[in-house]
Amino acid sequence: MSAIDEASLWDRLANARRIPLNPTWLGEIFSPSLSDELRFAVAERLGMLAETGWPIISSLIQQHGDRPELIHAAGLCHQPEAKDWLLTQLSQSHDPDALLLNALSCWGAELTLSQFEQILYLPGQAQRLASLNLLGFKSHQIQAIELLQLCECALQDWRDPVVIACIRLLQRRDDIIVSDRLTTLVQEGSDAAAEAALKALGCIATTHSKIALKSLSTELTNPERRKQAIRQLQQQYE
Repeated sequence: MSAIDEASLWDRLANARRIPLNPTWLGEIFSPSLSDELRFAVAERLGMLAETGWPIISSLIQQHGDRPELIHAAGLCHQPEAKDWLLTQLSQSHDPDALLLNALSCWGAELTLSQFEQILYLPGQAQRLASLNLLGFKSHQIQAIELLQLCECALQDWRDPVVIACIRLLQRRDDIIVSDRLTTLVQEGSDAAAEAALKALGCIATTHSKIALKSLSTELTNPERRKQAIRQLQQQYE
């Protein structure tokens, strides 16, 4: 498609609030020949149309395959059929990318523990972050020991963003074993991970987490970490 034609499509998308978009029309203009940005914009509009957009998205998938922008659209539409299709894609993939995992975002509770065991060990940073986001929707359904077992790979990741994302997930739990694992991270993790773990212990705010902070405030040999532990402990009594 020429640049002039694409410009007219962008104008039409921009005027969607004034003139609502017809899902059939969006399906007709979608083409692999469109620029990447425009393909994603059209697919996103279809996803935002929810139940009226999914039949068109499904038809486009049949025509063009599981293209990234169509996977994204399937996740946006929040339809049960789209969820089933995305879960099928996940079960059939040995190396699901972050795009597919993010498309499943709000359906994390639908995944099995064995599926989490698979995706949380995927090597890419984006894959692990997306997997942890999915686990956030499942974590309230599982015991603390199971959650920690699933998280261990991420907690041992060499990349701080992965470890910190995992810590933020764990801080929603007030279980003793979670506080103990966070305490270990304060002692053994990177500076960024230790800071996040100290804040998490402060957020948990249970008797056990307060005891852990008190111990850390006197036992830590790293002066900056000890200072942070004291700060978190003081905040418990403000």
